[in-house]
Amino acid sequence: MSLTVAIQMDPIESIDITADSTFMLAMEAQARGHALYYYLPTALVFRDGRLFARAQKIEVRRDKSNHFTAGEEEVIDLSSVDVVLMRQDPPFDMAYITATHLLEHIHPDTLVVNDPAEVRNAPEKLFVTHFEGVLPPTLITSDTREIQAFREEQKDIIVKPLFGNGGADVFHMKPDDENMGALLEMFAEKYREPIIVQRYLPEVRQGDKRIIIVDGVPAGGVSRIPADGDARANFHAGGSALKTTLTSREQEICEAIGPALKERGLIFVGIDVIGDYLTEINVTSPTGIQEINELDGIQIEKLIWNAIEARL
Repeated sequence: MSLTVAIQMDPIESIDITADSTFMLAMEAQARGHALYYYLPTALVFRDGRLFARAQKIEVRRDKSNHFTAGEEEVIDLSSVDVVLMRQDPPFDMAYITATHLLEHIHPDTLVVNDPAEVRNAPEKLFVTHFEGVLPPTLITSDTREIQAFREEQKDIIVKPLFGNGGADVFHMKPDDENMGALLEMFAEKYREPIIVQRYLPEVRQGDKRIIIVDGVPAGGVSRIPADGDARANFHAGGSALKTTLTSREQEICEAIGPALKERGLIFVGIDVIGDYLTEINVTSPTGIQEINELDGIQIEKLIWNAIEARL
């Protein structure tokens, strides 16, 4: 089948084509003969019950110095395209949430990947709380007394924003660290939402694992090793990629959450596992395709497009 695909993403000129997952999805769509359009989230226009976007037709290529060609900007009716890939990066803020509401006007007649209503209902650090037996000891609150009590109980903790991404503002607080009060003040000034506090998992020193799940089925994983002196393994925070295989516990976690992801139309999902625990379910703009492909010799973008075309 030949499809018309619109990609809602961050500025295409600024992506790193050696690591970007959206670029791989665009390359595979183009290889299948699909027509590609590209637009920014700020280019959405809702008018008289219809959703439009100021978009450009694009061609992509694996050339660092010249990775895309864009046509003239035109206003397209998004109900006239076959697939919209919602691929802009977080933060998961009101702008992101607004985009999901707007895209609901065309989905599912135009297939939006991932399902915009389910993206809105599955913020990464909250969605995971709905699955029993997969989380490490976890506290979500704005109450400083509860946070202090949790710290006294768990001793070694991680403190992070509820809607953060890319490892930003993630802190490892050791039992003897005297900066807890100042840290909580910083969070209170910077964020209106509760914060999330979890028991520190020393297994992160051997890496956390990003596992890609395609339409409910694990496709592959990569270990992300934190840089020396850093508790964050995110690639954005300097983590390095290491080949891995899925353990029986990780398979168990995937089997526990996979059916729910498939049922919700969450076709492309990245989960983060540390030791025996699931820490996040990423449904907004997951990454990791290129790292896993390179280490395992697979092509996850093909699996994702197979799933998309099967849905159509």
